[in-house]
Order: sequence, then C-alpha cells, then structure tokens
Amino acid sequence: MKNYLITGGCGFIGSHFIKQQIADNLIVNFDKLTYSANPENLKPVTNHQNYQFIQGDILDSDLIFKILEQYQIDYLINFAAETHVDNSIANPDDFIMTNIVGTYRLLQSANKYYQNLYQSKQKNFRFLHVSTDEVFGSLNLDQLPFDESSNYQPNSPYSASKASSDHLVRAWWKTYKLPTIITNCSNNFGANQHQEKFIPTVIKSCLTNQKIPIYGSGKNIRDWIYVEDHCRGINLALKNGQIGEIYFFGGNYEITNLDLAKKICIILDQLKPKADGTSYQLQINFVKDRAGHDFRYAISNKKSFKHLGFKVFDNFEDNLLKTINSYLKIIK
Repeated sequence: MKNYLITGGCGFIGSHFIKQQIADNLIVNFDKLTYSANPENLKPVTNHQNYQFIQGDILDSDLIFKILEQYQIDYLINFAAETHVDNSIANPDDFIMTNIVGTYRLLQSANKYYQNLYQSKQKNFRFLHVSTDEVFGSLNLDQLPFDESSNYQPNSPYSASKASSDHLVRAWWKTYKLPTIITNCSNNFGANQHQEKFIPTVIKSCLTNQKIPIYGSGKNIRDWIYVEDHCRGINLALKNGQIGEIYFFGGNYEITNLDLAKKICIILDQLKPKADGTSYQLQINFVKDRAGHDFRYAISNKKSFKHLGFKVFDNFEDNLLKTINSYLKIIK
C-alpha cells in the first residue's frame, strides 16, 4: 500500500484515477471545489476506509506541507488545474494563479517534505505532474504527431500556463533533485466530465433541444483518449517511469470536431430518437471561431508503449458509446 496525495481529485480525470487506485492505497484527495469539481464523482468511495478528503487551495503551501507530513505521502499527483480554454481567454488571472503559482507552491512544499525524509523514504517518493498536449501548439495535416522531444509553442493563456508549470516541474528536478515525472495527454473523454467540454456539450445540446455549437468550420482535429486508459497510463508512469522523464498518453484516434459531433448525433438518433423523427444533426450550428484556435493536436505513444507497456484497451467507438450512455442517465 502506498500513500497518495491527489490534488484536484474531485475533477474529471482525478476522480477516475482515485477510483482506480482506492482499493489498494491510501488516498488523500485535496481539492478546492471550484465550479468544475464534483464531489458526486467520488460518491462510490466517499466512505471507503482508504479515502480521506481535505478541502483546500494548492496556493496554501503550509497546508500542503502539513498534509504531506501527516500522511507520510509517497506519491503526489497534481491534477489540480484550470483547464477550459475559453475561460482562459476571458479571464486568464485564475489560470496564472492556479496553474503556475499553484504548481510552484506544490513544488516548494513537496521539496521541503522530500529533503526532510529518510533516504529509504526518499527513494520511493514521486511528484507526478499531469499536463496536456496543448503546450506544444498546433500541427498541420502533414506533420507527425508530437513526441516527448517536441518544442513548446503554447497558443492560449491556458496552454501557456500549463507550459509554465511543466517548466517549473522540470526545473525542480534539475535544480533540487526533487523526483518529478511529467505526463502529457491528448483530449480526454468519459463519464462525469464537466458539461463545458466538447463531448458533454454536444450530448447535452442534443438532449435538451439546443443548438450544438461548432467553432469555425468544424475542421479542427483532436486526438481522443478514454479517461480510464489515461489514468492507467499515469499509474504506469508513476510506478515504472524514470525520474525526470516525460511520457505521452494519446488515444491514437484523430477526428475533426464536426465529424465527432455528427458521430454522437447518429448514436443518439439510435439510442434516443427524437419524437419528430428528425436527426440531432439538424441542431448543429457553426459559430464564430475561437481566438487562436489550434488546428490539430496529435501525440505519439511510442515512448510510453516501449518503456511503460502502455496501450489503450477498448476502441474509441465502444468507449464513446459507454460515455453517451452515462450521460443519458443524468440528462433528462
């Protein structure tokens, strides 16, 4: 059994990770409970003997240090982040504070804790930082997917804040020898994702008879990974990854936003037909493009496959169907 400190554990990815690991590990979930957090995501484990929830802000370095010491944490995994690109354009302040300053405060607390550990305990400690493919900018159709050697070229306040946090994590390894690992992922999907994200937005718009907003021409391309696969990858990096390394987790499934929206509509046409017999595709509505909208994201899993044994399990269509069914239960 290992002792985990999970920051942002009431969020989408963090909550899935906790549910995967709770049976065999002590989990301390530290979350500020912002608008995008949902404690209901963790209802199945709330009363589990291995689970502890503490509400707080990662900017509170004293509290973080106290938790690290009190629970003798082995693994600190940082899921805590502001992540919605549109919000970062409208109000970048929260992204700068949480994603950059918050990560800095976590690193300071973790390093103080780490330096005070016995050597035997230091050997097992890890600080894993969860990041995004968006820090590498945009790809054209003829370009190869990003890999761990790609240059950082963030194009939004969100991706710039995450890029900054990645650089801080690397610096704390290089400068202070804090044992860090960074993971970067493509677009996640699955049950319990906040409804501001693309797939939940499409599903909710369909089921509530609202227009389905598609930025620009809808030709922007994203690579999608099922959240359960991503969480398995994170744990592989934690257990088998090399200190100071970066590992990518993608779904190897690229699709345009428009084609994905149409795919969801077709599935819903079958699962929950409209009373008038028309297709949900008629609700698709093209809106003004997002400022600085990256054209294509794609990342390579080659390093993670070779060094961690990472692979995706079910295919995209099966996982998308599971995801849609999960929303059908909660959106009436």
